[in-house]
Amino acid sequence: MNPPNIKALTLKALEQWLMENNIKPYRATQIFKWLYKFNVQHFDNMTDISLALRQKLTENFCIISPTIAKIQTSVDGSKKYAFCLHDGHYVESVLIPERNHYTLCISSQVGCAQGCRFCLTSRMGLIRNLRHDEIVSQVQLVTSDIHQNSILPLTNIVFMGMGEPLANYDNVKAAIDILISSKYGLQFSTRKITLSTCGIVPEIIKFSQEIPVLMAISLNATDNATRDMLMPVNRKYPIEKLLDACRNYPLRSGRMLTIEYVLIKNINDSVTNANRLCQLLRKTRSKINLIPYNKHDHSNFERPETSTIAEFQKTLIKNNYTVIIRQSKGSDISAACGQLLYEML
Repeated sequence: MNPPNIKALTLKALEQWLMENNIKPYRATQIFKWLYKFNVQHFDNMTDISLALRQKLTENFCIISPTIAKIQTSVDGSKKYAFCLHDGHYVESVLIPERNHYTLCISSQVGCAQGCRFCLTSRMGLIRNLRHDEIVSQVQLVTSDIHQNSILPLTNIVFMGMGEPLANYDNVKAAIDILISSKYGLQFSTRKITLSTCGIVPEIIKFSQEIPVLMAISLNATDNATRDMLMPVNRKYPIEKLLDACRNYPLRSGRMLTIEYVLIKNINDSVTNANRLCQLLRKTRSKINLIPYNKHDHSNFERPETSTIAEFQKTLIKNNYTVIIRQSKGSDISAACGQLLYEML
């Protein structure tokens, strides 16, 4: 049996262990710096820590990180990474090339319990939450791969991969703390990290008070009947409650909520839907991301015609909304939005 994985400890838990062993708790920040900023895999490499402490850490802990099991590259340059976790489960992340940087879409759970009908990950069900270190390791491992193969920097992180981030709140919060920390973490800007949620209202309110990164709301319908069908979470937190939370979201200066809307042919893509969306969002400081549905073999849904998508966008723009049609990348390797599913379980 291996000793416990030190990366499974939060900073607070590591500080507590150090104090219990008569070691100054500030050493926890030093250890975290080596684990996350420098991504070391051996305690011997922690050169500004005393030999005695390194020995004690070696006697009590190990360092275990996920490994890259597979990389697929799309014709558009996107890359999908499959990560093998310590227990043999897998998650996927997607690296998306932009004009002068990369965006990485990361996972927060193995599978997902939310059951959204347009999302392939939902077929897995929820297997387990990812620990904070398993979330951060996706970023570390991809960053290492980028440094070997590209000169573009990784500047943006989106929690839009496998799982519902707010259903794994504590681990996601701990991971974000590491991602944004300048003392011991990866130093990402809070303006460059976005968390996407299906709409767990109490956690949205909590998130707004505790975590300083951007928020995206996956809405996808303008009436409860349609949203109930597409997203079972709506039965517990219907549109009215969700949008009330959005209206009261305490946005920092210069920031807006992102409203994500997956356009599905003959389900939610009519001009009537577009006009209703305008009314629903009237008192919400938001921009809208339209996501034409990415087809997969396990659903009968269809992508709308290009003209329908354009007309939907035009209606929103006429009503003075900032609207972006997200051009999903990586569909040829099942890496586009809603297509993540790893079956080596």
